[in-house]
Amino acid sequence: MKKKIRILLIDDNQEILDGLLNFLSRKGHEVVTAPDGLEGMKIIEADSKGFDLVITDVVMPYVSGVGIIAVIKQKRPATPVIAITGMGEHPEKLAREANADIVLVKPFELKDLRKHIEDLLSKTS
Repeated sequence: MKKKIRILLIDDNQEILDGLLNFLSRKGHEVVTAPDGLEGMKIIEADSKGFDLVITDVVMPYVSGVGIIAVIKQKRPATPVIAITGMGEHPEKLAREANADIVLVKPFELKDLRKHIEDLLSKTS
């Protein structure tokens, strides 16, 4: 039996969170969601298994996606992170500087997200 991929999905936009949760779940992934960076940080801190992939919005209240990326890369450097943003070049630049593996600009195509996920996971498996 093929191992389910565990994905942590963090976004403060409920519509995007629900849409991506639905998309990723239909692909057979185990998805844990957080509605903001603070909740995402709590999940990361409490999780003992680790995630195969993290997808995080960059601009969020409480804790930014940049903060999330920094913690993930410190705790589990091999965990791939996809940062998503619709806020322009500055957040994109910050996400890249924090070592996000991929930065996607909203709106993006789900087929592009799927391809990035497949590429990142093929490198870590």
